[in-house]
Amino acid sequence: MREKGVRSGVLVLVGALGLAACATMQPEPTLYERLRIVDVSGVPQLGRSAISLVVDDFVANVAADDRINARFKALQPPQVSRLKANLADQICQAAGGPCSYLGRDMKDTHKGMNITEAEWNATVEALVKALDKYKVGEREKKELLAALGPMKADIVGQ
Repeated sequence: MREKGVRSGVLVLVGALGLAACATMQPEPTLYERLRIVDVSGVPQLGRSAISLVVDDFVANVAADDRINARFKALQPPQVSRLKANLADQICQAAGGPCSYLGRDMKDTHKGMNITEAEWNATVEALVKALDKYKVGEREKKELLAALGPMKADIVGQ
């Protein structure tokens, strides 16, 4: 009888230690939490601030790229501001952040635009260039591109 009680006590102890270990383990940070950059003045930025800086450079890269900038030349400053806010919300949401993208869905937004594969690739290059400027880690860059990649089907050829 005593042996059975000792065995039960050991099992309870092992179970309690297992639960305690699980309770103290921190979940891995989200991509949003890992997106950290240093701005041009040397100040570290994270979260939505970091995303906004990357988006600003991304939009500037698109505007400077003759392969795709014609689609954006007619935008007025308030439209550019709205585009940047929507892009930042989309990236924030895709990265697991607290933001919600409330803009139109990609298929409706790009319907009738007949965006080509080459234009898609140029746009991705513009984003990668912005991420590289801020030295976003390879892991984070790949995860972000993978999170945004499924939009391609709703953008190209619509």
